Amino acid sequence: MNILVLCTGNSARSILLEAIFNTAGMGRVRAYSAGSQPAGKVHPQSLTLLDEMGYDTSNARSKSWDEFEGPDAPHMDIVITVCGSAAAETCPIWPGAPIRAHWEVEDPATAPEALWDNAFSTAYDVLNRRATALLKLPIERMDAEELKAALDRIGKLA
Repeated sequence: MNILVLCTGNSARSILLEAIFNTAGMGRVRAYSAGSQPAGKVHPQSLTLLDEMGYDTSNARSKSWDEFEGPDAPHMDIVITVCGSAAAETCPIWPGAPIRAHWEVEDPATAPEALWDNAFSTAYDVLNRRATALLKLPIERMDAEELKAALDRIGKLA
């Protein structure tokens, strides 16, 4: 099952959730992240946090959602937005009409640098709880309606 995580800048929250899904999913899911207006680089605190927690960040990069709308792009089953800006934008038409969900999380990159540790840890914790809740479900066997309801319910977890 392929999951695309969207955020406007693709430098913090979407990068964190992509890493969480790809590690915790243990092959059940393959996550990608992208942005409508990518920052062009991953926020340094995202990399610091993920590195400290043992995630592989060697391929982490800020990318445009344009990479995922062409005929050669991986088929997406789920698209999750993690910021209000990306959720409100008109997204491309994804092949296969994936299930869409919104899991808004406060942007840790807007915090003053002195507060980055706490802001990024808080965002990570919320995203990790949500990813863990989704991965506990038999998502491969759920129909679209069940999966959409579960995604919406999980998106409200703090």
